[in-house]
Amino acid sequence: MGMFERDQQVFANAEPLDDSYEPEDIRERDEELEKYQRALQPIIDNRPTSNIFLYGKTGTGKTVATKFMLSHLERDAAEYDDIDLSTVWVSCENLSSSYQVAVALVNTLRENQTKERISTTGYSQQRVFDLLYEELNALGGTVIVVLDEIDNIGHSDEILYGLPRARSNGYVEDVRPVIIGISNDFQFRENLSPKVKDTLAEKEILYPPYDANQLRSILEPRAEKAFYEGVLSGEVVPLCAAFAAQDTGSARQAIRLLREAGELAQAEDADTVTEEHVRDAQEELEKNQLYEGMQELTTQGHAVLCALAYHQALNEVPIRSRDLYERYVNICDRLDTDNVSERRVRDHLSDMNMLGLICVYERNEGLSAGRYHEYELDVPLNAVLDVLLSTNRFEEIANIIQSTATDNDLLQSGISNY
Repeated sequence: MGMFERDQQVFANAEPLDDSYEPEDIRERDEELEKYQRALQPIIDNRPTSNIFLYGKTGTGKTVATKFMLSHLERDAAEYDDIDLSTVWVSCENLSSSYQVAVALVNTLRENQTKERISTTGYSQQRVFDLLYEELNALGGTVIVVLDEIDNIGHSDEILYGLPRARSNGYVEDVRPVIIGISNDFQFRENLSPKVKDTLAEKEILYPPYDANQLRSILEPRAEKAFYEGVLSGEVVPLCAAFAAQDTGSARQAIRLLREAGELAQAEDADTVTEEHVRDAQEELEKNQLYEGMQELTTQGHAVLCALAYHQALNEVPIRSRDLYERYVNICDRLDTDNVSERRVRDHLSDMNMLGLICVYERNEGLSAGRYHEYELDVPLNAVLDVLLSTNRFEEIANIIQSTATDNDLLQSGISNY
């Protein structure tokens, strides 16, 4: 017997439990899909189309719905001789400016034509935009530009001003650019410049978190395909749905929990996936989720987390947002990135509290000072530094924080402390 043998008792086909799996239909999003269809209908009618922005936390179906709708749109558009439709998709996960997004768009368009890529440095922003317009002109027709996780660009929103106005400004001729923006940040639009808000004139579609019944509906057909018949005990799918609904309302979290429970049962050579496997899987994923939560923060979110980590290293916590804000602004200056208002910093802190990364304490000093909040990390400082050190942009500052914490004997042992 070898060390590895093919599983023949738990997973029949694990693909439906993979993050990249695209289901045949989208469950529990009928209202959102109807709005999406109405927003895309003008393309089939061959008339001007509004930009579309989807807002919702991670795992609420924005990206999978977009892939689903665009696949149908492309297939249906092919039936009409007078529709010339192209789609270009860019993930902005590691892009923090309009310049970087424009470079990524140029290179994605050039890949489709086997043309030489352009460098990420060495061009002025206007030159990169000109190259983008050249590529769009070469395509012609309606070009849907999908910008996934667009909130990562923060205040650097020139791409959202330039693309919608490219035709009216004469930068492109027989091209109709349509932006589909996907954002994990409900507040993203509020931080756009007034001219960008006016130019976008977008249709907004909100994706709220799923409840337990919706998550169960999403899990059931995947579980049926993924596991051998009779392997899952009756409480497994409802419990996975309940755990995810109580936490984030994320379908992705529920699916990962189901897969992890199956893998634990497989490792034990068990014939059945049980409630106990789900509870063990939940405990394991909670640890991983903290790391993922930190890694998925935007550049601004990382800067706020970095500022709080700095005060943690100095043993200056819990700390008020007004005091934290000064350190945050200094970090943004050091990174040569725009800073946001103190109110937006509090929004980021609220998001991190929801992710379980920080603690928030409400103080009431009476008439003299009134009510206010103080903040500190709710995860080991070492775990935060691990994430920051793995992010090139924050590596230098993370090293400084690490040295400061070591000097103050405050560096915790890391993952073992979870």
